[in-house]
Amino acid sequence: MKAVETNLLKFLQGTKQFIIPIYQRKYSWTLNQCRQLWNDIVRAAEDETVKGHFVGSIVYIERGLYQISSVPQLLVIDGQQRLTTLTLFLLALGKAIEASGQTCEITKRKIMNYYLVNNDEEGDQYNKLILTKSDKDTLLSLISDKKLPDEYSQRVYENYTYFYELITKSEIDLNKLHQGIAKLIVVDISLDRDHDNPQLIFESLNSTGLDLSQADLIRNFVLMKLEPKEQTDLYTDYWYPMERNFGNLNDSALFDRFMRDYLTVKTGKIPNIHHVYAVFKEHVTQQSEMTVQEIVEDIYRYSKHFVKLAFQTEKEPSINQVLTDINTLRVDVSYPFLLEVYDDYEQQKLSKDDFVAILKLVESYVFRRAICGVPTNSLNKTFASISKEISKDNYLESATAAFLQKESHRRFPKNEEFVQELVIKDVYNFRMRNYLLRKLENFKRKEVVDIESYTIEHIMPQNENLSAKWQQDLGANWMEVQKTYLHTLGNLTLTRYNSELSDRPFLAKRDLDGGFADSPLRLNRGLGKLDAWNETEINKRARSLADKALQVWEYPQLSEAALSKLNGNDPTAQAVIDTGKNHPGLQGEMLTLFEELSKRICNLDSSVRVEVTEQSIVYKTFTPFVEIVPHENKLVVSLGTPLAELNDPKQLCREVSEVERQGTGETEVEISTADQIEDVMSLIRQSFEKHRDDE
Repeated sequence: MKAVETNLLKFLQGTKQFIIPIYQRKYSWTLNQCRQLWNDIVRAAEDETVKGHFVGSIVYIERGLYQISSVPQLLVIDGQQRLTTLTLFLLALGKAIEASGQTCEITKRKIMNYYLVNNDEEGDQYNKLILTKSDKDTLLSLISDKKLPDEYSQRVYENYTYFYELITKSEIDLNKLHQGIAKLIVVDISLDRDHDNPQLIFESLNSTGLDLSQADLIRNFVLMKLEPKEQTDLYTDYWYPMERNFGNLNDSALFDRFMRDYLTVKTGKIPNIHHVYAVFKEHVTQQSEMTVQEIVEDIYRYSKHFVKLAFQTEKEPSINQVLTDINTLRVDVSYPFLLEVYDDYEQQKLSKDDFVAILKLVESYVFRRAICGVPTNSLNKTFASISKEISKDNYLESATAAFLQKESHRRFPKNEEFVQELVIKDVYNFRMRNYLLRKLENFKRKEVVDIESYTIEHIMPQNENLSAKWQQDLGANWMEVQKTYLHTLGNLTLTRYNSELSDRPFLAKRDLDGGFADSPLRLNRGLGKLDAWNETEINKRARSLADKALQVWEYPQLSEAALSKLNGNDPTAQAVIDTGKNHPGLQGEMLTLFEELSKRICNLDSSVRVEVTEQSIVYKTFTPFVEIVPHENKLVVSLGTPLAELNDPKQLCREVSEVERQGTGETEVEISTADQIEDVMSLIRQSFEKHRDDE
């Protein structure tokens, strides 16, 4: 590596060509960054005490395989953003000098020949700076003063225009402005491909993560090590189409999300969104049997699934409709699971009907939980791990069983709980209210109603000062009725006549043109036949709509026989069955005690897995949370949680992190009789929840 501080304009002079490799991100400086550069140049121009102003470093590969022509071709590893911006500034300055008609110490022709083009060269070697894709064509069009391409780079053109307007509208002398840019200093850092590692240098230069997104770092890591032709082929065939599918990565946040979900599928763990690149590098290192091309092909395949999920671009209408509904629920945490199922569908491991059924299963699971107010903080872990519970030889049934077996905070609310919560819920202030009413209105309806063109109508008005007629209809406790049922499902409907209906008595609302009796909506059908609206009718309508909701968001049905059969094939159950073979000394009362305790542990959650070793039986989700070491007259339960983090009112545990023993946990508790199970399970449950929350 050679690093030299040098004047920017001298750095640009001479025959050379800066090439931005295809793996580099697009030009992305904003007007705010351009304004800061403008201010720096103006200050340097007007302040004679400023001898130089440092604008950063330009890092490039100087020799090796890229040195293949009479024009030195320098691959820019870092600094393309400032190099491009300074080129746009010089281009705008040259045009402004020409348009002004002034006699200046520098002319447009000199700016072009010194800093922007290799005047004695032709074709591809003529321009000094070669950007990537649409950025390239836009810059070359501006330099040659030709019409912009149809798909031009808005950022390149916008920043060039911005500089030109600043220069022409400011009162600063153009000679002064040239003197200002002549004071700019860069650090010229040239690498030798044969001796320097561009990827390591690139990472160290961007170690703060402020300049580059996770997507940028991943793309560079994948492509930078390859030879130029391989880079071009992989980028053209896979990476560029993927970028286009993601909207050319103008906002890299979505791609970062995809990579997090992709890695969750591949590793079974959910990376921190800010550490996706680090996890990706580790993942690639572990995939030693895969070539770079195979890895990129795999990413590209999953990215197509992700785009269909995120943008609902699936061509099959029945699939796309469910994807639209799932995205309306804003349940992005389901994407790792859906990506894997989508891939299995594309690989023809499950049929279209089964794929749609699994999508609807996810939709019902998420919506029922939302209605029932089940906390969502563990949903990401549920969806990250649930595929491990599915037998792909019996896909739909085993997926159904996996959801049905969820308990506690991961449960699939049953019909009784769902109906009970739905009829009393404040639906009016519920985030998913439009989705709820749309699905109820359009259930089994071929002529779909666009409810977004309707407004929510309270049948019993919101006005606290209800008319005498409303008070009469609602009864002596009208205030309590209004308070209890105002925003509930039974009292809400849809209309395009909200202002006409207003606070009118119920019969007026029913009989008006466009009123309930005249409405084409199914939600209003029953209202047209009623003579009064009161607590009884609100409850009747709520129950009727709730019955329909049970058909819209079905609770999955699986026979006991099918469930038992699936459980019989469960690796967890098999591991418990085989325990006696691995621990022949475990028999009699201790075997009975162990089997009961083991069953209770496995029932904590369907994600619990068992690993039987010669010394112990380990229970884990992503990480081990409890380990049982059998003895002749007791079971030693080793907990993967420090004693200080456990609520142990009976002081059953002891700290063993410094004690030599068979178990690997930090805390131990012993159990020898069945009447101790409840107390021990309380401690095990705490350890399970601690590990689940730390996943």
